[in-house]
Amino acid sequence: MALRFYDSASRSVRDFVPLNEGRVGIYLCGATVQAPPHVGHIRSGVAFDVIRRWLMARGYEVTFVRNVTDIDDKIIARGVEQGVPYWDVAMRNERAFARAYDVLGCLPPTYEPRATGHIPEMITLMQRLIDSGHGYSASGDVYFDVSSFAEYGALSGQRPEDMKDAADADPRGKRDARDFAMWKSAKPGEPLWDTPWGPGRPGWHIECSAMAAKYLGPAFDIHGGGLDLVFPHHENEIAQSKAAGDGFAQYWMHNAWVTTAGEKMSKSLGNSLLVDEVVTRVRPVELRYYLAGAHYRSMLEYSDEHVTEAGQGYRRIEGFLSRAHESLGLSGAPQVRAEARPSAFDDAMDDDVAVPQALAVVHETVRDGNAALAAGDSAGVQRAFDAVVAMVDVLGLNPWSDSWAGQGGDRATSVIDGLVQALLDQRQQARTRKDFAAADAIRDGLDTLGIRVEDTPTGARWSLD
Repeated sequence: MALRFYDSASRSVRDFVPLNEGRVGIYLCGATVQAPPHVGHIRSGVAFDVIRRWLMARGYEVTFVRNVTDIDDKIIARGVEQGVPYWDVAMRNERAFARAYDVLGCLPPTYEPRATGHIPEMITLMQRLIDSGHGYSASGDVYFDVSSFAEYGALSGQRPEDMKDAADADPRGKRDARDFAMWKSAKPGEPLWDTPWGPGRPGWHIECSAMAAKYLGPAFDIHGGGLDLVFPHHENEIAQSKAAGDGFAQYWMHNAWVTTAGEKMSKSLGNSLLVDEVVTRVRPVELRYYLAGAHYRSMLEYSDEHVTEAGQGYRRIEGFLSRAHESLGLSGAPQVRAEARPSAFDDAMDDDVAVPQALAVVHETVRDGNAALAAGDSAGVQRAFDAVVAMVDVLGLNPWSDSWAGQGGDRATSVIDGLVQALLDQRQQARTRKDFAAADAIRDGLDTLGIRVEDTPTGARWSLD
């Protein structure tokens, strides 16, 4: 099966054909760092990490750019509220995002540019747009002329004549309410940079157009981001870049939101779940399994119950790999054998990165592997082990990877492990005194909770069925 992605621009699933054979350029809209990340923020990072890993598994050399928006109205406002410079707010929260990406096993980006480090590139792009008649300056602001770009609204499916005011606080010479600011003139007390049109700071949209072109060139393969960025952000990026003559992104991919009680997770709703806090209650690898396990274009309803259920699914995989690793007499991290991946897994991933179907193949292989363990079929155990390791490695869930190796788990998991172990000790004491009825009762009780007990020469071991 050919590798295919859903392209938001064409609203269709398209065969993926990169601009340069064997190489892929991806630009992902990263964080606006006015606050630390909640689970909804970080879904984009996990979703595109899986997409990136799959492209790498298919043999592509991937250049992955994820920007940091470190200057905007909200960042400035937070600095004023907290009595600190804007850059203090930005740096603190940039570090919080970096922790969240790292703790959830996301590969580091090839480049992670900050907006404030690319003012010269923005000035150059704005000058090109002014020279070509697509931009204009007014009282120190620089605007994009929406009426000059016939394709405006194509990505979001909106008609320019139906669009509302771009909502700048003081239009001061803006020709049309729909025109958007590429540069905002300096206001008292705000950070500023010098330009040919006067001092000020960048608008949001010009930042990404400039940074994408710098690191990936005027045309590149994939532009990604959250569904909420389609309009106006991505619509405006397209307008700026294409009006300037750049080919820009060939494919547009958008991940859906994380919701709570049916509403998009956001600070304004007061239902944020900060990643730094969640990972004190949930093993990070299990949170990643939860976030990656749904299709990236599907809405994901967050609840503690859903995360717990996902954790049980991951522990079934982890339990099999641990038992098989011991049964096969292996030591250390096993080699990842890409050729061991089942074709059904590859077909699912090739079909717009259909992770739910891919995970179904993982769990089916785990069941086969457990059956082989029970039957003493070493060859079957090896086949299943190699296949599962290869599959979870693609998903960033390999328990032997640097991200997860030695992960101690959260306090709740440790407590549960201790309680189960205490019951197993009681069971062993009952067997020693030949009270087999009591020993069987303990085992049966654990079984009703979905806890599988396996007797080995070195003692009893437990795992989730």
